[in-house]
Amino acid sequence: MGPMASTTRTAPTVGFDLDMTLIDSRPGIRACYLALSERTGTYVDADLAVTRLGPPLVEELANWFPAEEIAATADLYREMYPSYAIGPTLALPGAREAVAAVRAAGGRTLVVTAKYEPNAKLHLAHLGIEPDAVVGNLWAEQKAVALREHGADVYVGDHVGDVRGARAAGARSVAVASGPCGAEELRAAGADVVLADLTQFPEWLAGFGDGEGDGAAAARA
Repeated sequence: MGPMASTTRTAPTVGFDLDMTLIDSRPGIRACYLALSERTGTYVDADLAVTRLGPPLVEELANWFPAEEIAATADLYREMYPSYAIGPTLALPGAREAVAAVRAAGGRTLVVTAKYEPNAKLHLAHLGIEPDAVVGNLWAEQKAVALREHGADVYVGDHVGDVRGARAAGARSVAVASGPCGAEELRAAGADVVLADLTQFPEWLAGFGDGEGDGAAAARA
């Protein structure tokens, strides 16, 4: 990307992914999959499923359910989700501070996630994380639709699909190695910068306004 305009330097719009970027939803999702298995009588390896969060629910369900049952099972999972998955889910280290750092810079924040949007909003409300906008049901390059609509300068995510979404939107891709994809995999996918987790994001954001953020982060990653 070329140099940012002075207005975007002082007031960036930053998009964040949700699962394994802002929140550790593995305990809640595991509980929901176990309950789904009990309800449907179909085995789901919940411990395996939570190691590959990021893609849409239907892609994971396809590993366990016949094709003709996936749509109805996805609806059932989403209906069960608030009862099982919201309470056990925690904010990842630095999540609240990352959102606050964007606000302190005068910017806007949005969450763009593949998760069912009403459940995404329940997570954020439960954890007291308050972005300016939440858009669900978008994965990988589809995320670019919301990122462009909201004028995102930066998109932060933990998955190579998030990197692809940022690049498709023409946004700076900031990857955090807090999810299923390692730092080298994220770099290979085209991330502009890789951070260990969101605790490093406020410092990176401070440098981003001066055009120094990528270099400083690359030195640490």
